[in-house]
Amino acid sequence: MCLIPGTDDRAVEPARIRLAAAGAAVATVGAGLGLRAVAAGSLAKYGGDALYTVLLLALVVLVAPRVTPLTAAASALAVSWGVEFLQLSEVTGELSRRSEVARLVLGSTFNPPDLFWYAVGAAAGWLVHTAVGPCRARRRTGPG
Repeated sequence: MCLIPGTDDRAVEPARIRLAAAGAAVATVGAGLGLRAVAAGSLAKYGGDALYTVLLLALVVLVAPRVTPLTAAASALAVSWGVEFLQLSEVTGELSRRSEVARLVLGSTFNPPDLFWYAVGAAAGWLVHTAVGPCRARRRTGPG
């Protein structure tokens, strides 16, 4: 059941969505680390690209819990692509040489196939976010 009996669901909903988004972000980081631990080569690289965008989508929902699935996915994809295209400049390479965190977050080298895998991650995140949408829709319209 979606509703918490005896509560004002309009106040609970954003908190619940943020909690779920935070859990999804942690699970996504865990999945990325797990993928890197058990896989190598293209699977690890491109799976990591897709998970990067899924993580960004979860962070968008964390910040804006009432965002639509399409807006969350498009925002995550835009940031992913923006970071990838930024790699065409020397900015990310220089930051990556100075910081391991920057290397993990920004990467260092432009790779065109990454753009496709970011879209795969955005689509997967959109599907999951859309799948949990019926519960949220019932809250707005009531049961039945």
